[in-house]
Amino acid sequence: MYSDKVMDHFNNPRNVGEIAGADGVGQVGNPSCGDIMKIFIKVDDNRITDCKFKTFGCGAAIATSSMVTEMVRDKTVEEAMNISNRAVAEALDGLPPVKMHCSNLAADALHAAIEDYRHRSKAEA
Repeated sequence: MYSDKVMDHFNNPRNVGEIAGADGVGQVGNPSCGDIMKIFIKVDDNRITDCKFKTFGCGAAIATSSMVTEMVRDKTVEEAMNISNRAVAEALDGLPPVKMHCSNLAADALHAAIEDYRHRSKAEA
């Protein structure tokens, strides 16, 4: 059984799409369930000003992707790196144990986007 928050983020996902000229892009996938998440971030003065996602997967994967984009907005890069899979699940009022891997993917995709941003920033410096 899914919480009302999970169902809301599944039925009305926030921040769906891509960011043209994104400062960081992270993609992760889980072959065991077929979920693939791609997170795009825009960073200004070390603060994430925009975050969007494209996800192919189950309802929980879409809901966790949507939630992580809401959680990260206006956070510093360092604060965003500290968003854990547990924090994403808790923000959704929990996930069924069999779907917890979806929250791992959302946090992992966010962290991959931040790492991509850091790599690009070093290359430009």
